[in-house]
Amino acid sequence: MTHSQSSAHSHAHDHDHHEDDGHDHAHDGHDHSHSHGPGGHVHAPANFGTAFAVGIALNTAFVIVEAIYGYASNSTALIADAGHNLSDVLGLVVAWIAVILAKRPASPRYTYGLRGSSILAALFNAVFLLIAVGAIGWEAILRLMNPEPVAEMTVMVVAAIGIVINGFTAWLFASGSKTDLNIRGAYLHMAADAAVSAGVVVAAFIIMFTGWLWLDPVVSLVIVAVIVWGTWGLLRDSTAMSLDAVPSNIDPVAVRAYLEQRPGVTQVCDLHIWPMSTTEVALSCHLVIPSGYPGDAFLVEASHQLDEKFHIHHVTIQIVTNPVTGCEMMAGHVV
Repeated sequence: MTHSQSSAHSHAHDHDHHEDDGHDHAHDGHDHSHSHGPGGHVHAPANFGTAFAVGIALNTAFVIVEAIYGYASNSTALIADAGHNLSDVLGLVVAWIAVILAKRPASPRYTYGLRGSSILAALFNAVFLLIAVGAIGWEAILRLMNPEPVAEMTVMVVAAIGIVINGFTAWLFASGSKTDLNIRGAYLHMAADAAVSAGVVVAAFIIMFTGWLWLDPVVSLVIVAVIVWGTWGLLRDSTAMSLDAVPSNIDPVAVRAYLEQRPGVTQVCDLHIWPMSTTEVALSCHLVIPSGYPGDAFLVEASHQLDEKFHIHHVTIQIVTNPVTGCEMMAGHVV
């Protein structure tokens, strides 16, 4: 096996149509292809700094108002919604910090930078929210057993303000909710809050004409159910990401099939696909090509196609030319 080195620089477009620089290196019959952007920030999350600042300020002010009027009007539903909004304020703060940390450059120790902080933020938000709704649910059950009168008109007005504030905040994050799990967490919380506030308005209106005091804690329990339902997906996805699971929007079988169909490839080994952050995905694998090193163009094209077809942005491909030993020689060192 000859010893040779070659490198190539390529330009490929990611799914957001930004230019990436690809770097390919071959040595000892092995090749490593890396497709990443300048400074390693190909698919960094969009800058939602203004959205976070506005959302945190509006919701902090509303939490204070809602808690005061909830206590004054003796409304468990209003207090429950204030508690939920308070958890969302903390969630927004954590998510914002993660967005900032994700843009930190890589270092010799943190070779991916701090991109993974966005995954931790999404997981934190999901767990914290479930703990908060547990306390809200318990209080609602206690109030259900001992219903107390509420100031319906006050509850309706305050909750209506909540619909406007939460709805506007959710709109601020809507554009990033489909591509970034961290931003989706912020969006879902705000959207759920708007829906919950609407439920509180309806409950207060019905109580005003029927006197059904039990409806207030029942609405609180419905709030809990809505939050748990909306948070479960966030908890599932963020937990999977923290365990380096293949992102749900990527089919690993299809990725393997694509690699196996590349010219000259007889086997694909040690294939790994994992999230570096809530917006960036990496892949590494060994390709057995008995005919020898296929050239830089092969690697550039593979990296480009993996980005275009599967939104995998950072690709490392190692070429193995010996079909006898192939992946078996590395079996004791891979998972």
